[in-house]
Amino acid sequence: MSNTTPTADAETTPRPHDPAPAAPHELAPAADRVGHVETHGTEHIPAAERHGRPSGLFWVWMSANVGYLYFVVGGVLMLLGLPVWEALAITVAGNLWWALVGFLAVSGPVSGSPSVSIMRAMFGVRGNKVFGAGLGVLIGLFYEIINVAFATLAAIALLGHFGIALPAGGEWIALAVIGVLSFVIGVYGHATIMALAPWFSAALAVVFVLLAVFVFGAADWAYDVEPLPVADHWALVMLGFAIVASSPLSWGTGADYARYLPADVSKRAVAWYTALGGFIPAVLIGGLGVIAGTAIDMTDPQLTIGEIVPSWFTPIFLAMIVLSSITNNVLVAYSTGFYAQALAARISRAATTVVTGFIATAIAGWLLFLSPSFLDTLSASLELSVTVFGPLVAIYAIDIVLRRNRYDGAALDDQRRGSPFWYRGGVFLPGVIAMVVGMTVAVLMANTTLYVGPISAALDGADFSALAGPLLGAGVYALLWRTTAPYRDPAKRPNGRPAEASADIIETDAAASRTEGVHA
Repeated sequence: MSNTTPTADAETTPRPHDPAPAAPHELAPAADRVGHVETHGTEHIPAAERHGRPSGLFWVWMSANVGYLYFVVGGVLMLLGLPVWEALAITVAGNLWWALVGFLAVSGPVSGSPSVSIMRAMFGVRGNKVFGAGLGVLIGLFYEIINVAFATLAAIALLGHFGIALPAGGEWIALAVIGVLSFVIGVYGHATIMALAPWFSAALAVVFVLLAVFVFGAADWAYDVEPLPVADHWALVMLGFAIVASSPLSWGTGADYARYLPADVSKRAVAWYTALGGFIPAVLIGGLGVIAGTAIDMTDPQLTIGEIVPSWFTPIFLAMIVLSSITNNVLVAYSTGFYAQALAARISRAATTVVTGFIATAIAGWLLFLSPSFLDTLSASLELSVTVFGPLVAIYAIDIVLRRNRYDGAALDDQRRGSPFWYRGGVFLPGVIAMVVGMTVAVLMANTTLYVGPISAALDGADFSALAGPLLGAGVYALLWRTTAPYRDPAKRPNGRPAEASADIIETDAAASRTEGVHA
């Protein structure tokens, strides 16, 4: 197979007799139009339907991450008893994992497929239903629940601020309205998300800039904490790092939003725009939460924020919580719909988005109104979630490296017995083993408010799960990948021809592709 990627799709390359050099890849196909429900699901996007620019990814990720959750996480670091400068450093260090999220996104334009389909290359057709789609649904539901809960609490507080008393059971109506708003945009899909993202980003950014003015004006710059024994101190540092890292490590779905881009776009641009769209707001808003923790009790900032902001800003702050939680849920719901569709292929992506959204809303209601320990459950869940997210995204990343980012979207769509990614019994053992090993060690190293792993206990409470899980998962996978069939025998390797190649290039490369396959 040729190692070169086509420089342009045949349909969009200007020819001498074209009346004008129309901007390439700008017109959206009928399957992906603003205001219409996207018809594509987990299948790959044909070359003729690719459009857009990598820069659009920045606004998509910005709109999803200019969010209240980061403000809360920054406050959690202060509640742990960390000095301000250390909390700020941890905020930056933990969010460096966004670079990995950006790297995963480069698999989207090459394959034209969402992340859950690409993961069939790592786990096999059947193995992916557990370690790709199965875990993906659980991860997606987890964050959907968080967002719906935050938005509902803020909405109820906002109504109370204006003197609107809810009747008995009215909180459930508020929950239902938030649930609908949280998932309707995700149902419409890619084009609508891309069109609304810059507007959401701008509106939320203005509110956070105003909030920053008030927070910095009220900050206690002489804030200090009591020193702790060295072992206890580093245990808190690593715990804080795990909490911060849990957010970027949960986004193993970068390909979902990059898959409509033409295959010849700059992969470096795809990675940078994706990573910066998440990193910048996460660091700035997380840092703002840290600074706010010097002035107010961050146990419940939506109530205590009134101590440092003027009264007119309080409803704006609450409205920001509602909007930011919904915008984050747009991306979460969209990807969760893909994961669920990979488990139930006969159901459309729009339908799976609705079903998972309903489930998340119901669980959020139970946690908010029937369970007395929502915040404790949230904190422990964030601390433990990294034990699953870390190995998963690391295996994904190292697979991109090992395959040189060569994924055939058409081959990934083929789930029949004996298909290229069926492997043995539908399972690719290197991916499964690496996930089990990475998750097991990460759990043993975890230190949360509800659980302390034996390795963490032996290390005086230090939590290395956010580092050990990803590194071990990637290392085990890379080792087994190179020593397990079909990679010892090139003739047995799945076809890795880029599915995005135009028809004439496919025909000329077909013979070489059949004999050469994927080169590790």
